[in-house]
Amino acid sequence: MVTRSGQEYSQSLRDGREIWLDGERVADVTLHPAFRNTAASLAHLYDLAHDSDHTPVLTRDGVHRAFHVPRSYEDLVARRRAHKVWAEAGYGFLGRTPDCMAAAAAGFAAVPGVLAGAYDGSGAALALYRRLAERDLYAAFTLTNPAGAGEDDERTLRVVGEKDGGIVVRGAKMIGTAAVFADEIVVGTIEPLGPGDADRAVTFSVPVATRGLTLVSRASYEGRARSVFDHPLSSRYDENDALLVCDDVFVPWERVLTYRDTDAAFRLWWDTPAFLNFVHQGATRFWTKLEFLTGLAVLLAKANGTYDLPPVTQAVGRLLGRVAQAKAFVLAAEASYTPVDEGRGGVAPGKDISYAQRIMAGELYPQAVQEVKLLAGGGLIQLPASGSELLHPELGPLLRTYLGTPATPADARVKLLKLAWDAVGSEFAGRHEQYERFYHGAPHVYLMQQAWEGGAAGCEQLVRTCLDGYGLTADSTAPAAGAR
Repeated sequence: MVTRSGQEYSQSLRDGREIWLDGERVADVTLHPAFRNTAASLAHLYDLAHDSDHTPVLTRDGVHRAFHVPRSYEDLVARRRAHKVWAEAGYGFLGRTPDCMAAAAAGFAAVPGVLAGAYDGSGAALALYRRLAERDLYAAFTLTNPAGAGEDDERTLRVVGEKDGGIVVRGAKMIGTAAVFADEIVVGTIEPLGPGDADRAVTFSVPVATRGLTLVSRASYEGRARSVFDHPLSSRYDENDALLVCDDVFVPWERVLTYRDTDAAFRLWWDTPAFLNFVHQGATRFWTKLEFLTGLAVLLAKANGTYDLPPVTQAVGRLLGRVAQAKAFVLAAEASYTPVDEGRGGVAPGKDISYAQRIMAGELYPQAVQEVKLLAGGGLIQLPASGSELLHPELGPLLRTYLGTPATPADARVKLLKLAWDAVGSEFAGRHEQYERFYHGAPHVYLMQQAWEGGAAGCEQLVRTCLDGYGLTADSTAPAAGAR
């Protein structure tokens, strides 16, 4: 087997999929100005794996490493190194790259027996895994119900019937990050469901071009970008988010992983390594993104001639400490790996560290953005409307006179500030700050998982040991017999 080339990936997107933006249907995401540059950036990832100096890191036996079920600590490290290459290619701003769901599918394949209930979806889980891995497909996912949707709300995606060979589903899911660029989309739920939610306890994967499946895109930051110079990140790395709507979509049984079983729909993510694999990829990308923001802060301080000022040096030190913190979570999750299904399903990153990473990342990212904003200063809001003004015969000399510093010529400083604004101040940047807070679920989901499985028993036992070591004595100032 060999991985797809970028050209082969791009060609796969021309399949008649129904994508809507600004009230118009998009004919071809590889050509449309709202999507084409990001599609090209994703195609570049495939080229890196297919035939480049990075191919040995990104693949093993002709398959991307994210698809391999890790059997050892060394396998986890190898997978992380592959995640890191792709994360660096998008500077951490492409969150749902193909290796994300690839790693989750490997999690399903590690313990398919989790799905062997009244409806046995284990075969469908293995088929999904093999299909994605063997064809090197890009799968996205939508796991969130529309805001405010209740138990009887017909807006939520649900099963509305059965036919020969499959089921029929209707309703909506959000947030389909990168779904417009994917080959397939996995639809399910990651939150606990109630006893009345059987019709909604369904998980399946279908091609994005499936009849009756519609993706409604949010505003495209790429489409609004004036140029790569003016919007260097949003013009190339806007992975987009879309609302998924199913209008009586037929799903063959061989693509149905869970069916009318609320426990199985939940176990799929939490009793397999799927979510932990999500975090492994996401944490590696987050570490990379903080490296980028820190490098940006250093260059801004040097361009402004403030790098050697003690408050600035301290701010850079805080940012570098956060980078080390993000890196430490990745390495610690790998080092605290645990066997899956007593080793039959390989190994997975440590649960408590992985869950804690989500708490850390959501709190840390806004702090890092704030540091960069403070270091950039007012220059972020006093920029030419367009970089082309630097080439204007009258404006160019004027701007070069007043926008440069002794340390940095105007052209280079404006270019740097445009990059900084796109990273921390633009609408694209605002989306990323919100994304880092919620990209692995709402806090009430991962905080509960931390409380349930994050090592509370060990903390409790430490205090109980202390309590057991002393008691009430005649002399209350003296330790009880045997106390240490």
